[in-house]
Amino acid sequence: MSPDQKSQTMKPLTAANKLGIYLPATPEEFRANPISRAQLDELRADPPQWLIELRANGPFPRDITARKLGITNSGLSRAEVSDALTATEIAALLADPPEWLERERENAANVRKEEARVKAQREERRAASNRPARHRGEGW
Repeated sequence: MSPDQKSQTMKPLTAANKLGIYLPATPEEFRANPISRAQLDELRADPPQWLIELRANGPFPRDITARKLGITNSGLSRAEVSDALTATEIAALLADPPEWLERERENAANVRKEEARVKAQREERRAASNRPARHRGEGW
């Protein structure tokens, strides 16, 4: 790259999403400045202490909170959980799950079971018809 070209940068929110961290919990320096790809790679390769702490203890973004609880983002919304949760708060919910969490975990399990059933049914039909599998994403 020539010295005249600028390094490609991203907004702090994009970098936080790529790192799997909750942006408001990051240091002001991270939130205030664009992040270059080289800086992002450096954060991944040699994370500073604040990043290690955030990844271990949170607060976590919604998608990671939902995954740790075994539910969907929609399940968090239905339960009106709008705050980012820490590892301690998630552990407390898992240790003594409220009724909404048990219901949402059951819903998520049923959805996964139904998705597996539909997938198996499609594969069975495909095998029975001798039709080749679809080639999605390969220019078909």
